[in-house]
Amino acid sequence: MLHIHKAGFEIDVATLSGNHAKFEMWAMPAEDKAVAEIYNEYLPKLEKPAKLADIIDEVTAEHSPYVAVLIPGGHGAFNKIPESREVKRVLDWAMANNKFIITLCHGPAALAAAAIDKAESDFPFKGYELCVFPDALDEGANIDIGYMPGKLPWLLAARLEQLGMKVMNQGISGQVHKDRNLLTGDSPLAGNKLGILAAEELLKSVGLK
Repeated sequence: MLHIHKAGFEIDVATLSGNHAKFEMWAMPAEDKAVAEIYNEYLPKLEKPAKLADIIDEVTAEHSPYVAVLIPGGHGAFNKIPESREVKRVLDWAMANNKFIITLCHGPAALAAAAIDKAESDFPFKGYELCVFPDALDEGANIDIGYMPGKLPWLLAARLEQLGMKVMNQGISGQVHKDRNLLTGDSPLAGNKLGILAAEELLKSVGLK
């Protein structure tokens, strides 16, 4: 968000429910002044986001002001989002209109929504490469250390590979990847690099770089 905002793009915040966005505050780099500033600037939108259903017509309109969809990470991305027809509609709009889709860590779980009502062979991201949080950590270390109370209902990388995507990473190193208009990162370690990549690509898309 920091790099996208500093590049001159305003970010609107929406959730499926209209309830506030939830942060794992233990992971917030509070000593980073720039991050603290961008967090405080967007806090009103994060605390009172739009409900996606209420703005979806504007988002997907013919002359939409939006240039990208940003889907943050966290295991919350497994909750309702992959089954959401609203998320599917936004993804379909982005793909049809050459808009960027930016996501990291567990955020790519949202891409599964694009498979709703489609045969797997018609999945719009079939053949795309991406970076994503590794299943091995969700099956092992994240449970062993008590970060998660138990196993996930399904595994992220395995599900996306089943749909025909190619996962480019095995571990987490901060790796990012660009495949057409899909920009992805492997974990929170990739956040800074993904933000820089996204800002550069968005500036190019509007002819400013």
